[in-house]
Amino acid sequence: MKKKSLLVAVIIMATVTVQAQKLKKADKETMANLQAHVTYLADDKLEGRRTGSKGEQLAMDYIKTQFEKYGISPKGTAGYFQAFTVNDGKAIGPDTYFSINDNKLQPEKDYFPFPYSPDKNIEAMPAVVLQEHDMPWFVDLKDVFADNKDNPHFDLEAYIYNNAKKATEKLATAIIVYNSSDRDDQLKFKGKDRSEKLAIPVVYVTKPVADKFFADKTAPLDIHLKTSIVEKTRTGHNVVGYIDNSAANTVILGAHFDHLGYGEDGNSMLRTGEKQIHNGADDNASGTAALIELGRLLKTSKLTGNNYLLIAFSGEELGLLGSKYYTNNPTINLSGANYMINMDMVGRLDETKKSISIGGFGTSPQWAQVITNNKKNYFTIVTDSSGTGPSDHTSFYQKQIPVLFYFTGTHADYHKPDDDANKINYTGQVYIVNHILNVITQLNKQPKLSFLPTREKTMRSSGSFKVTLGVMPDYAYTGTGLKIDGVTEGRPAAAAGLKAGDIVLSIGHLAINNMDAYMQALQAFEKGQTVKITFKRGDKTQEASLTF
Repeated sequence: MKKKSLLVAVIIMATVTVQAQKLKKADKETMANLQAHVTYLADDKLEGRRTGSKGEQLAMDYIKTQFEKYGISPKGTAGYFQAFTVNDGKAIGPDTYFSINDNKLQPEKDYFPFPYSPDKNIEAMPAVVLQEHDMPWFVDLKDVFADNKDNPHFDLEAYIYNNAKKATEKLATAIIVYNSSDRDDQLKFKGKDRSEKLAIPVVYVTKPVADKFFADKTAPLDIHLKTSIVEKTRTGHNVVGYIDNSAANTVILGAHFDHLGYGEDGNSMLRTGEKQIHNGADDNASGTAALIELGRLLKTSKLTGNNYLLIAFSGEELGLLGSKYYTNNPTINLSGANYMINMDMVGRLDETKKSISIGGFGTSPQWAQVITNNKKNYFTIVTDSSGTGPSDHTSFYQKQIPVLFYFTGTHADYHKPDDDANKINYTGQVYIVNHILNVITQLNKQPKLSFLPTREKTMRSSGSFKVTLGVMPDYAYTGTGLKIDGVTEGRPAAAAGLKAGDIVLSIGHLAINNMDAYMQALQAFEKGQTVKITFKRGDKTQEASLTF
């Protein structure tokens, strides 16, 4: 890793030297600063800046130091920092215990409780063959598979959950699931399962355990079972700075500084299973560097018509968690927010095409004038009117704040370990910083921008999905189901009458317990197919007909 870092540094220095010859003196200083910021943030020692990690802490401290260096005041909840909780799902608690005939079983090796199991302690002497009141019941998946062999819509996990609910009504005290067949059931503990807790534990035991203890189905078994399911959390941090010009309104500048770490959260595009650092130079050390540099330039400028709030967000890669937390827990009065500019992946300007995308163009009528008035653009601009998308400006748009979103496009290194600092176009970054500064300059003496609602985009998309609902999920939601943060007009969910705040519980025959279940559902249906969708609005559960 150290050899790689040294080689990257040498390549960067050579590239920057060539690029810098084309720039003015002030721009050369900007480029040197951008290069220094990206090089540090994308270094291996930060281990990919995963939210809640030591690498995130190093990045936080670096951004804080830069803000302090340039005289930018703290505006978090604890100095420059604003902490927020990241829900990592559920885990098997340390108190969980399972023994059969005085043989202690090892959790996740010999057995696991399903995540919807309650915290409960059971001592009993049941027999596998019997299903008696006030006793644990045994379910052999071999019989379940045989009964459903002709059912193309059979969902094993939904069956186990629903069967356990029925067994509860018949006074079973626990369900013990095993599989005596040769069919791979692919069951494992899923911490992201947000199904509502049941009244009784549901436990899966592995085939070796079942073969050892359940061969004689009439023999009584001495069972001691204690289930404990705990919430897994980690803490992320936004870094917030402020330039107070005693102005009536505040311009918000933002960029996320978190990345994927080693890909532990399942969002890496590397499919080999290797554990590699994802440095995220473009995504989004580049935007963070631009944010820091804009802070330096604004602090020493005469652009005092607005105050400036600079926010480096964490948790973006997990679903805009940091920006959503900030907009729900702001450290300034957002009614005085003039507009928000977000920079995400601004480091790969193509030298041939010289084209950037600016989103949010339709969120205020004033944007058209200030964007087109930039006569000395180094690049061509492709505008997108939508105020939403897969980055942090979305959280501010939802608070009816005009937004702009600067983006130089995806590339082959997106969410892969090869997104390194030597691949950044630092000259392009300089011109993007200058462009944003020009926009701010034009609006310096102007009245507060007016807000316009625009069409909404879904948060994540993939060509592999057969259908789409046309909704923006609330990735911070930790309850059962899929909570909707936004609905796109003219798409299936809107046509079915769904609204922001609704919680989808099922689509067709599929229960939607969590985000994974929702993604799987998008593969299960065809365009043109009509299904029943069940959702919760407030305290009421409702149904609607939805056509994909």
